[in-house]
Amino acid sequence: MTLKLWASDFIKGIVLSTVLLGLLMGAAFWLIHAIPDFWWLPVWGFFFLFSLFMMYISPYVLEPLFNKFTPLDDEELEEGIKEMMGKAGIKVSRVFKMDASKRTKHSNAYFSGIGKVKRIVLYDTLLEKLSKDEILAVLAHEAGHWKKKHIIKQLAIFEISAFVGSYLAFVLLKSDILGRLFFINDASFFTKLVLLSFVASIVTWPFSPALSVISRIFEREADDFACGLMGDGEALASAMVKLSKENLSNLHPHPLYAKFHYSHPPAVERIRYLRRQKS
Repeated sequence: MTLKLWASDFIKGIVLSTVLLGLLMGAAFWLIHAIPDFWWLPVWGFFFLFSLFMMYISPYVLEPLFNKFTPLDDEELEEGIKEMMGKAGIKVSRVFKMDASKRTKHSNAYFSGIGKVKRIVLYDTLLEKLSKDEILAVLAHEAGHWKKKHIIKQLAIFEISAFVGSYLAFVLLKSDILGRLFFINDASFFTKLVLLSFVASIVTWPFSPALSVISRIFEREADDFACGLMGDGEALASAMVKLSKENLSNLHPHPLYAKFHYSHPPAVERIRYLRRQKS
């Protein structure tokens, strides 16, 4: 990144985060003030609707503030992508190239869009480093996430957790438990809120391994779907070798560390599994 680009991203990020966080917290505190005896449910509902709204507008409003998206200039590749996605039952509206190389050497591809019609974005670094079959294999993996409804399942897990957390926060903030726990007399609402954020960070930490396990299960299911769509796992394995190298992946992490922190299976384990898959 150039210094000018870094400064531009920093300023945009600060302004966006300030505006969005201001809207979120302003609305939340207004609801707490307006409905002091039952605020937890409308606050959770507002956060839920806001997250859906952001998922919808982000590809069209926020992402273009940082990156340039242009139509894919390889017609043969675009037709191949649409044909493969058609086999998977996914309708593709547009395929875009993103100028990721201005900021990183990392490679990636992702889907965006709510509903049946998807928008596909390919990093220009991905287009430079991978062959056509490898690109199709990476997208087949992403298609697996959509077809297996992993995004919806992850959203459900998060929102159910947020629902329970909102109620528990309401109960704790309404009582004097937090104040007594930290030997603070007559703790104000905002004092309790700070204490709650500290306690919550400790209490929720042990749940990280469970979320990592679920994520790795989803990744394996998406890999299996890609292998079925492509005929075998060789193209995806080949892509993973290149991506692991370019993204500076740790090829041999400690097993316990990987089980606790990794959202994806370790690269070597994943590539070995893919190469065993046959049509």
